[in-house]
Amino acid sequence: MTDMITRIAALAAETAKSLWPEAEGLPTPDELRPLLAVPPDPALGDYAFPCFRLAKPLRMAPPKIAEALCAAWAHEDVASVRPVNGYMNFFLNRVNFAAETMAELREKGERFGASDEGNGKTVCLDYSSINIAKRFHIGHLSTTMIGHSLKRIYDFLGYKTVGINHLGDWGTQFGKMVCAYKKWGKKEDVEQRGIDAMTELYVRFHAEAEKDPALEDEGRAWFKKIEDNDPEAMEIFRWFKEVTLKDAARVYDTLGVSFDSYAGESFYIDKMEPVIQALRDKGLLVESQGAQVVDLSEDNMPPCLIIKSDGTTIYATRDLAAAKYRQDTYHFDKCLYVVAYQQDLHFRQIFRVLEKMGYPWAKGCVHVSFGMISFDGAALSTRKGNTVLLEDLLNQAVEKAREIIEEKSPNLENKDEVARQIGIGAVIYTDLSNNRIKDIDFRWDRALNFDGESGPYVQYTHARCCSLLRKAAEANLPDPDWSALADDEAQSLLRLISRFPDVIREAADKYEPSMITRAVTDIAQAFNKYYYEHRILDGDPAEAAARVALADAARSVIKTGLFLIGIEAPERM
Repeated sequence: MTDMITRIAALAAETAKSLWPEAEGLPTPDELRPLLAVPPDPALGDYAFPCFRLAKPLRMAPPKIAEALCAAWAHEDVASVRPVNGYMNFFLNRVNFAAETMAELREKGERFGASDEGNGKTVCLDYSSINIAKRFHIGHLSTTMIGHSLKRIYDFLGYKTVGINHLGDWGTQFGKMVCAYKKWGKKEDVEQRGIDAMTELYVRFHAEAEKDPALEDEGRAWFKKIEDNDPEAMEIFRWFKEVTLKDAARVYDTLGVSFDSYAGESFYIDKMEPVIQALRDKGLLVESQGAQVVDLSEDNMPPCLIIKSDGTTIYATRDLAAAKYRQDTYHFDKCLYVVAYQQDLHFRQIFRVLEKMGYPWAKGCVHVSFGMISFDGAALSTRKGNTVLLEDLLNQAVEKAREIIEEKSPNLENKDEVARQIGIGAVIYTDLSNNRIKDIDFRWDRALNFDGESGPYVQYTHARCCSLLRKAAEANLPDPDWSALADDEAQSLLRLISRFPDVIREAADKYEPSMITRAVTDIAQAFNKYYYEHRILDGDPAEAAARVALADAARSVIKTGLFLIGIEAPERM
């Protein structure tokens, strides 16, 4: 937050205290700051304090409170005030606001908005969580990029973060995979074609099993060998994981995503029994139709299945063990599970079971859900074979970006690198442009639109700022005259920039990267409006220096915002 807005909060609280020194329940400056709202019409002011907050402790009508506060205000060097329908509306001193905002930006640079509020706190993030022996498809995009963005946001706010790729690497299907490989597979083929070769083997297994049902028993027998740590079975199983991760690494590298842990379901197999025993010891495990469950009827939820009637565990059991392990290992303050909304009931059950086990840290477990993704209006389904492989989508995006560059900027240097940045950025922006719970329909015409609300548009604005700064560097400008930033367009841009630290904090609080996407888009639009309304480098040199400094501030904040959502910021486009 800027010094100016902090001062407004402090002075407003001080004014209220001077008027009503005996009153109890008046907001402190820290409490008042989040209450400052932005009026829907700029003509009403830059910020407004809702005096309804003081109606109860003062036993006065909000309009009367607003009038009294405004009459007592004596700080026009900071802002002028006006009472409006129960609000105390602030009109910033434009020159002071510009000077103080720019001073803070110059001091903090690309760390503007960063903080140490997370110092000493740890956030675990469970995201992406691909399945072994399956290709990375577009359905994995949201979990991967929401999780990656949140990790960067929490890092930026000073938290220690642990990115976890909870691999889907346990179950009977892996016994079937090993069985198929033993019968029909060739090592060279799997080495060369990776997951495609494994997928063909898996498909063939099911086709052959329809003719010979005994194959199902062989598949189960091989999974039993994996469970029993049989050397041959484990060697093949581990190799399948290596091949899968090697294949996935190409996609992660393209997206700029990395993890601190790849501990998947199989990692927790030997960690489930202590959790099951703890459930027994606490009297939480009850029998139901031969299975062992935790009764959650008092919470209006179906029972949480822990052990099936055949004695095997399910992924709920492993999730309980994983949560306990993560707390014991990382001592997290929060553990975020970035998983689609269809798993809402599962996580509500898991978190409630952890609470019933007496773990206070269970309150820090959060399901960060998100909507579904379609492609050009068509719903995607793995079972129906209607999928879009993420690597193919990313490659297409880069190719299409390259074609646009050839048309718009044929003489651009490093066209391949810029095409990569634009193409990948377009895909990520599309995924993180709306509230995460909303469904996404991916369409090329919107994703790669250089003129609309898109990744390329924001990246182009950053490049435009960089171009302007390169020209300004040759002009040897003097110290800025901040009065040059008192016009409406500059003030609109400055207000958006000054709120950026609050946006980052709110994005972390609500687990919503789209807030940052929206903020950098708004800043890009405000800068472009400013750019078209004002001749940046013309006129008085000191005034030009102020306009150039504002362009640099926009560039810096856009770059930071793009970084926080996982997008690169080209300097030339």
